[in-house]
Amino acid sequence: MWAIVVAAGAGSRVGGTPKQFRDMAGRPMVQWALDPVAAVADGVVLVVPATVAAGTDSDALGDMGVDLVVGGADTRSGSVRAGLQALTGRLGDDDVVVVHDAARPFATSALFTAVVDAVCAGADGAVPGVPVTDTIKVTNDRTVVATPDRDQLVAVQTPQAFRMGVLRRAHESGPE
Repeated sequence: MWAIVVAAGAGSRVGGTPKQFRDMAGRPMVQWALDPVAAVADGVVLVVPATVAAGTDSDALGDMGVDLVVGGADTRSGSVRAGLQALTGRLGDDDVVVVHDAARPFATSALFTAVVDAVCAGADGAVPGVPVTDTIKVTNDRTVVATPDRDQLVAVQTPQAFRMGVLRRAHESGPE
């Protein structure tokens, strides 16, 4: 089982240094996201901004203790595809790949294990979901047209585990 940790975002909403490389309790946020996955994965691909991967901004990366570092894309899905490309030849279609976001530093090793176990038990993919507590509105041209029952909704997060072939085919079927 390999993991792809996506850390290629611009982090523009926080201004300045992308949030995944900002200090959080003495370490970059991305390191907090990497530690639990490194404890359960056979290998980790870290997808970073192209300037970091090219070495022009290596101070942002430092020593993260990952197996592969690759440049990402302008979109999250493009960055995941870059991570999948880096795994070509390393994983077969039935092997498990986990995708995690560097901006989610509090996922536990137990959560990684749970999604991987679900795939190993036969699922094509497994994602954690948390109940939605806010009221959600569906709008059309700024007019509310529906209020979904929040008891039927979950907010999907990472880590997400998949059979490698399933995730690869999903990304090949459409760019976003």
